[in-house]
Amino acid sequence: MEDGILASGARAEGAQIVARLENASLVYHEIKQETEAVRSCSLRVEKGEFVSLVGPSGCGKTSVLSMLAGIVKPSAGSVEVAGKAPDPRDNLTGYMLQRDHLLDWRTIEENVLLGLEVKGRLNEKTREYALSLLDKCGLSAFRRHYPRQLSGGMRQKAALVRTLAFSPELLLLDEPFSALDYQTRLLLASEVHSIIKRGGYTAVLVTHDISEAIAMSDRIIVFSPRPARVRREIAVELSGGPMERRAAKGFNDYFDLVWSELEGGSGDALGQN
Repeated sequence: MEDGILASGARAEGAQIVARLENASLVYHEIKQETEAVRSCSLRVEKGEFVSLVGPSGCGKTSVLSMLAGIVKPSAGSVEVAGKAPDPRDNLTGYMLQRDHLLDWRTIEENVLLGLEVKGRLNEKTREYALSLLDKCGLSAFRRHYPRQLSGGMRQKAALVRTLAFSPELLLLDEPFSALDYQTRLLLASEVHSIIKRGGYTAVLVTHDISEAIAMSDRIIVFSPRPARVRREIAVELSGGPMERRAAKGFNDYFDLVWSELEGGSGDALGQN
């Protein structure tokens, strides 16, 4: 495997860019101090692409997601989603967190429809679409159940359906599997990847798990320690779903490369004889 295959500087001609950061920086202003979370960060995400952000703990990965979601505005530079500055009110992004945040007093169906209700977009068409997503996730039989009656993995799938119900341009995933046991995490990651790819969604995943990033991503963006800067972009040239990728020849080489970048190494783990 040649190192040149992995250095993803080139983009497919005519590819549609869903999200971009151009020299974006973010400084949090507090009473006693200022904290620089992101510095001169530039990246692009193409339509239908699954991109993972990895980096040292606390380096600013979630801050990048917050800028993409429009929760915070960059202190310098620019951030765009679907060609405009992101605003949470525009329904351009869907955000899935570590916790499912399902409401215990609402059924799974009612939880899934909650976002559409809040945004004033619940009608027969959007309801049917949300219920079809429940079916694709294998949750139709549990639509009348309450969150306490479901396993952690099932609750996270319900949270995903709630996020996808209003068809966001960009899906933001902030370590959505980290609270689950290892087996459930592997199985759910595989299911979520399949749902996202089949639906043609564009996704950005923040994860501390290198293997998870390799198994799920078309491209991995490695960040430096805080303040977050792009250290390297790595295109993952492995076929199949997450489970197949984990067993594929070359998987360990990608792991070594990402690990080397996180350790501040030369990143030449691939392409060496």
